[in-house]
Amino acid sequence: MKKKRPTLQDIADQVGATKMTVSRCLRNPESVSEGLRERIFAAAEEVGYIPNRAPDLLSKATSRSIGVLVPSLTNQVFADVIVGIEAVTEPAGYHLMLTHYGYSEELEERSLASLLSYNVDGMILSDSRHSPRSCRMLETAGIPCVEIMDTHLPPIHQAVGFDNVAAARDMVAEMIRRGRRHILYLAVRLDERTRQRELGYRQAMEAHGLVPLTLQRTQRSSYSVGAALMAEILAEHPETDGIFCTNDDVAVGAYFECLRRGVSVPGRLAIAGFHGHDVGQVMSQRLASVVTPREAIGERAAHELLARIRGGAADARVIDLGYRIEIGDTI
Repeated sequence: MKKKRPTLQDIADQVGATKMTVSRCLRNPESVSEGLRERIFAAAEEVGYIPNRAPDLLSKATSRSIGVLVPSLTNQVFADVIVGIEAVTEPAGYHLMLTHYGYSEELEERSLASLLSYNVDGMILSDSRHSPRSCRMLETAGIPCVEIMDTHLPPIHQAVGFDNVAAARDMVAEMIRRGRRHILYLAVRLDERTRQRELGYRQAMEAHGLVPLTLQRTQRSSYSVGAALMAEILAEHPETDGIFCTNDDVAVGAYFECLRRGVSVPGRLAIAGFHGHDVGQVMSQRLASVVTPREAIGERAAHELLARIRGGAADARVIDLGYRIEIGDTI
């Protein structure tokens, strides 16, 4: 059952102004005095006010829509997740309201406020860290939410995903078992999951008495970034005999740079990625990767969310769907 959201009247009562004045201030802050403007915005922040763009009728009923926040619309990982979500929501008569936030906590906050203003019945979030204001807005909205792709951090309500730390640790341990001693981690798009994979990488290296080394790039994951990092490794870290990449497109880019330069894979250099993208699994040398169940995560998250929207209880607070280590031909 949705909570009654704070209204313009609640803010007006708190600051001693009319509802119309509050509404005008929120639409056009310069239309009221500085002192009143500061009091109105402070009160709105305190109560967790969310503008409502939907008709008043919807605030008393269900909108039959679900908000989905993803960090990227071009990343195949989240495209697969959305396919899984829609496979469940569309037959159930629920519409997806989709937006992306470019891996930015601040943009996630603004995107979340926008989705909540349309009075969605539930939220699927792709990150497990949020700004304090985002958390307050979710609490104020009083709707169920599911966080996906991570089971390492405790969720707000419920999480569906896999353990990024354990997955990275297992892949790097396999590379070490196969004789690699100078493995680098290529970290691109420095989000929470990238950091968790680095932790797993470091745990595996240190458990075997080896020295971890991470190369970082803040731009989005891509083939060209992988190729550029591979060139840097060959020039500045010639002792490297293995690389573990935060995503498959980085690994594929590194692989093709090795081909271009005549570097033998896996003879001279082992390469492993993450997520098991299609392109890595159809290369002439199949890419070693952590295969993750993206569509299944989307489906399960949608099932759990719809069950809770309909008044049911969560199956479990954290649902771990696991992963698979694909050895391929590159390690």
